[in-house]
Amino acid sequence: MKKTILSVAAACMVMVAGVSANETNNEIVNPLNTSVITAEISSFCKAIVKGDVETVKKLIELGEDVNQKSLGLAPIHFAARYNKTEILEVLIANGANVKKKCDKGYTAKKYAELSNATEALEILKLAMKK
Repeated sequence: MKKTILSVAAACMVMVAGVSANETNNEIVNPLNTSVITAEISSFCKAIVKGDVETVKKLIELGEDVNQKSLGLAPIHFAARYNKTEILEVLIANGANVKKKCDKGYTAKKYAELSNATEALEILKLAMKK
């Protein structure tokens, strides 16, 4: 009986908080206190995903941390996942940690393998040998 009451209460809290399984925004709702946290990718990582090499270089020049995580992934993970080879080389040349793990425990090499990013995988293998 207690489990049923708790289950119904949790379902009501989720409904009151306005959570929908079909929503695809970046808002995370905590049903216990209904606070909303907006998670957004950093501008640096957005430039990497878009393949904007010049912006990436400029941001590094302005002091952007090449190992700073965004949404649990380091910039090198984004470059590997999206096969952005030129950006990957820029990141490595500027001190990106090739062996750094994301919050899920994956390395950039693993992201390249999962994404079939063969060119990025080759760059990462060479960088790991150094």
